[in-house]
Amino acid sequence: MELKFRVAARIAKPVHEVFEAVADPAQLSHYFTTGGARGRLETGAKVTWDFHDFPGAFPVDVVEVVQDEKIVLQWQANEGDPPNVDGGEEIKDADYKTTITMIFSDLDGGRTKVQIEEAGWRDNAGALKASYGNCQGWSQMLCALKAFLEHGINLREGAYI
Repeated sequence: MELKFRVAARIAKPVHEVFEAVADPAQLSHYFTTGGARGRLETGAKVTWDFHDFPGAFPVDVVEVVQDEKIVLQWQANEGDPPNVDGGEEIKDADYKTTITMIFSDLDGGRTKVQIEEAGWRDNAGALKASYGNCQGWSQMLCALKAFLEHGINLREGAYI
């Protein structure tokens, strides 16, 4: 079985504004990376993201960026429960990476559809748990992005510390 997922949301802002809210580390740090983001998402870059719910800044490899259309990232795969899951096992780094693909589509009325897919986990129980955790995280990211851009609200502030 191939472990992958896809989540999507529609945001009532133009595609360029939505794209920049993801690519620009200053904006990303305001609504998603609760511990901060360092480095702009540009093809070939290595940036770092830090989350209070997943402690420790970690590297993100930027594989491809097409302005206002697509961002492809890779990061270290993990297997197991995230650290904030009560009673969960310790999360374990795996010896491979997963690939995240974000697609930005211009919709009528100045709206944008953002689709995020993550794939590449091995077929085992720990990877399945990790993929569920990342699916939750990317769903939260889309909700936080929407609230931030449409209403100026940071949904993640104080939620994980």
